[in-house]
Amino acid sequence: MTASHDVTPTPAVVDRATWLREREGLLAREKAHTREGDAIAAARRRLPMTEVTPTSLVGAGGPTPLADIFAGRDQLVVYKHMWHLDKPFEDQCEGCTASIWDFHDAAYLEERGISFAVFGEGPYYQMAPFREFMGYTHRWYSTYGIDDPAYAGGGVIACYLRQGDRFFLTYETTGRGVEAIMGSHKLLDMTAYGRQEVWESSPDGWPQEPTYTRWRRDGRPVPQWTRPSVTPVGDRQEPHCH
Repeated sequence: MTASHDVTPTPAVVDRATWLREREGLLAREKAHTREGDAIAAARRRLPMTEVTPTSLVGAGGPTPLADIFAGRDQLVVYKHMWHLDKPFEDQCEGCTASIWDFHDAAYLEERGISFAVFGEGPYYQMAPFREFMGYTHRWYSTYGIDDPAYAGGGVIACYLRQGDRFFLTYETTGRGVEAIMGSHKLLDMTAYGRQEVWESSPDGWPQEPTYTRWRRDGRPVPQWTRPSVTPVGDRQEPHCH
C-alpha cells in the first residue's frame, strides 16, 4: 500500500532560482546521455547483419510468407511476445503486455518504410482471441513450433532488412533493451518517485515495492483492466514473466 502524503518523504523545497541551478546541472548530464545514445545508435547502424532463412508464420490469413509480413516495405521491426501455452488471458506475460500496450500505432515507422508486427510464441488460434480482447491492431504471427532463433523467443525486439528475395537480421535486443517500446516507464523515470521499485537508487524513505509488483492488479496484467467487463481473478503473488 502506498504511504499517505503526510508521511511520505518528498524532495527538498527550494526557491525557483535554486531549483533552476539544480535543474541545469542535471540537464548537462541528460544532454551527455542523449549524445552518448546518439553515438550508440550510430554504431548500431554500422553493425553487420546476418542472413535469415525465410519462412512462413501463421497469421490472421493463415500461413504467411516472410516477404508478405514485410507488407511491401524494406524493413520490419518485430516484438517477440512470450506465450504461456493453454493459459487464460490473465496468466499471460505481464512484461510483454506492458511493452506492447505502450505502442498502439506504427504510422511513423511505416512513413519511414518500416513495418511492425508481433511474433508470438503461442499457437495463433490461442493468441488471436487475446489480441482481440486487448484491442491490439498490430498484425500478430505465430512462431509456435519454430526453433530458428531468428524468429523464436520472447521478450525481444528484432529488426530485419529485406534485399530482394533475401532477408537479414540487423539488430536484436532483450532484457531492459525492450524499454525502447515502453514509454510509460520512461515517463515514470521523470517523476519524483520514479518507478517505485526496490532496485532503484532513491533517497531513504522513498516509496518502493518489490520489482514488478505494480505490473499486475487483482490477478491481471494492469492494461487488462481497460478492457470491457473484466473481473478480478485473485492475486498472483509472483509474476509469471521477467
